[in-house]
Amino acid sequence: MNLSGKTIVVTGASSGIGGEVARLARFSGARVIGVDRNDPLITLDGFAKADLGDPASIDAAIAALPDRLDGLVNAAGVPGTADKELVARVNYLGLRHLTEGVVGRLTPGASIVNFASVLGGEWQQRLALHKALATTTSFADGAAWLAANPVPQETCYQYFKEALIVWTYARAQELFLKSDIRMNCVAPGPVFTPILGDFVTMLGEERVANDAPRMKRPGFGDEIAPPVTFLLSDAARWINGINLPIDGGLASTYV
Repeated sequence: MNLSGKTIVVTGASSGIGGEVARLARFSGARVIGVDRNDPLITLDGFAKADLGDPASIDAAIAALPDRLDGLVNAAGVPGTADKELVARVNYLGLRHLTEGVVGRLTPGASIVNFASVLGGEWQQRLALHKALATTTSFADGAAWLAANPVPQETCYQYFKEALIVWTYARAQELFLKSDIRMNCVAPGPVFTPILGDFVTMLGEERVANDAPRMKRPGFGDEIAPPVTFLLSDAARWINGINLPIDGGLASTYV
């Protein structure tokens, strides 16, 4: 996929799927700037260290980014074994804060790709709640809304991936119509990454045993990166406001 001449920001670029996306984007011709709380272990064209659960840290990272960007990949995240407040801050509130903070730097035709999950597939069941959260206009307002509408620890990961899908749907067309910026989600299934074990712990043995016969195997990070790179490219210029499953067909087995 051709990304020549594009400058792309990738969060979570220091490991896992984010690292694979960064690697492939550079191979495809892009200038890639990583944002992560950990130092990068791969070659990048720039890097900003940030705690994506802290709006002040995010703002400092945004200030260090170039004035013109052609894409943003929100790949950073924490598993549901983390405290639910941290999951909310990193996987939703911080992601949204960073995205809105760089929108003004994105060129016409730019692309935003948010990492949701196959575990966000039941968003319709809580649509009213997710739409209400999406209407909050800041990190602090979102945190206050969540304090008044607490999310259970045991389902916090699923909840905020659902919320991310709904926010993407709600925001994508406005960005596209006003600024020619596309925003989409990808929804990976289980992937061989350093935090795969956390997902097994989070879901429990019964759910894992139920899903295992439905899957050929977990995915690899380098199988997730190419569809993301495609969404960043001009070849996907008429794709906006979608949630693309990349799960080896797992979601389809629940129909």
